[in-house]
Amino acid sequence: MLAHSTARLPAGWRADSDTLSGRVVLIAGATGGLGRAGALAAARAGASVVLLGRNVRRLEKVYDEVAELGRAQPAIYPLDLAGANPKDYAELAERIDAEFGRLDGVVHAAAFFSALQPLTDIAAEEWLQLLHVNLSAPFLLTQACAPLLQRADSGVVFVLDDPLRTRRAYWGGYGAAKQGLAGLASILHDEWENSSARVHMLLPPPMRTSVLLPQPEPSVMPKPNRNPPTTSDSKAIRVPV
Repeated sequence: MLAHSTARLPAGWRADSDTLSGRVVLIAGATGGLGRAGALAAARAGASVVLLGRNVRRLEKVYDEVAELGRAQPAIYPLDLAGANPKDYAELAERIDAEFGRLDGVVHAAAFFSALQPLTDIAAEEWLQLLHVNLSAPFLLTQACAPLLQRADSGVVFVLDDPLRTRRAYWGGYGAAKQGLAGLASILHDEWENSSARVHMLLPPPMRTSVLLPQPEPSVMPKPNRNPPTTSDSKAIRVPV
């Protein structure tokens, strides 16, 4: 069994412009702060990015930003993770295969957070939505794309949240889902140890994004940029060795 290890990117690190040349990367939650930054960074490194999100106008805005880089042509795939089912994810994988003939990476940057509240106060529908978007959707999307991913030297990135705070009181379904997501990624990593597909867990620092989580004062938090978070405050990236 492979072990997990942690690594930090050096401050100011940036991928070479041809690092992902010829690769196809799917960004789930591409209109969010981290998803947008990931899409721009992957495109800048040469990848063809597939932008997945529920808001078409916001997807088009990110599409335009990526296209302005003058690299590989991006693609848009509108999908609301809150209402998507296994058939929707299977169709997505089929469309990517038909359009590109490959898939080299998936970044799970989509997230849904409602509010800090006691578990006993969470409405049943809200609880199910929190678990679905933050845990079940990454599972279903990865499962649907697994045949494509295992045909390539690929990688899946699960974006986590700080377990020291999200497993404490009042974090509710979001906290439970993020802990479950870490477990899902760990299990998948071990199951794919003999595969060319790799599993990574990214724990970014607090930042100003569209998902409004209780954090330090927003004005002092950095915004996501076109590269992965690499400041001295960044949490470790968990990678297999």
